[in-house]
Amino acid sequence: MVASTTEQLNVLANTTVIVHPLVLLSVADHHARAIQSRSSTKRVVGVLLGQDNGKTINVANSFAVPFEEDEKDSKTWFLDHNYIQGMYEMFKKVNARERMIGWYHSGPKLRASDQEINDLFKKLIPRPIMVIVDVRPEATVGIPTDAYFAVEEIKDDGTETRKTFLHVPSAIEAEEAEEIGVEHLLRDVKDSTTTTLATRVTERIASLRGLASRIQELQVYLAQLARPDDKTPIPHQIVYYLQDALNLLPDFSQADSQEALEEKTNDEMLVVYMSSLVRAVLALHALVDNKASVGREEEGDSKEKKDEKKDADKKDEKKDGDQKSEDKPKEKK
Repeated sequence: MVASTTEQLNVLANTTVIVHPLVLLSVADHHARAIQSRSSTKRVVGVLLGQDNGKTINVANSFAVPFEEDEKDSKTWFLDHNYIQGMYEMFKKVNARERMIGWYHSGPKLRASDQEINDLFKKLIPRPIMVIVDVRPEATVGIPTDAYFAVEEIKDDGTETRKTFLHVPSAIEAEEAEEIGVEHLLRDVKDSTTTTLATRVTERIASLRGLASRIQELQVYLAQLARPDDKTPIPHQIVYYLQDALNLLPDFSQADSQEALEEKTNDEMLVVYMSSLVRAVLALHALVDNKASVGREEEGDSKEKKDEKKDADKKDEKKDGDQKSEDKPKEKK
């Protein structure tokens, strides 16, 4: 990409990358097939197709590309660009509206060779976007995509330029047909044994873990900036965002805020306590009712058995009487 000033970087940072679910499924399938064939957890690389509308980049499709790299030496890698051109020609016959807009890899983080790979894609695409798709099963926090533009940043003070990746916001959106397909997939994947309450609690826990991980990343980032030997210029825009986020936090140093929080917490705990009491009473009532019904059934069974025994005794007595009446005439003869 052409070298950019601070103003141009701010304009570029406002670009939003929209990733469709079909792309996520394709990348996950590509990674799964690569693990089965190579029996390794190396990252995979592919091409993104869609439309670049200026402020919005729509990533609608993708295809895998043969890629190999040496894990020990980041400068050693292979990417078949002839395969890219051949596949793109075939995709263009199917849907001419989808053009090459960038590339992806399964990360989960930036690598040292990403700049060189991006330079190769710059020969095919004027403004390539790089999307990192985190395909790890344990990565359940937030959306699994991170989008970047490769820029050559020009400092306002006239110092030497440097190549870097600019992070841009990304979102996951789906068309109506994709939503229906994703719904069917989620129905098959959903665990029928879990309840709605358990699902909500799991989602809240995942959200809190995501918040904690983001706060830890901010802590590490700010600590690195505060180091005396770090020559990275202070990003004022990021500092402004952090200040806005901190201003949204409630001020618990005041007594009114603490009292309001305690009242709200006590009210919520009172509801939980009453719910637990009601649940315990209902459970005890169900237990007593069940025991009483079992006792009534046992009494009914014992009565039935006694009646059956009486009927059987009467039948035996009747048989004995009939037998005696038959034997008397024979004796007279």
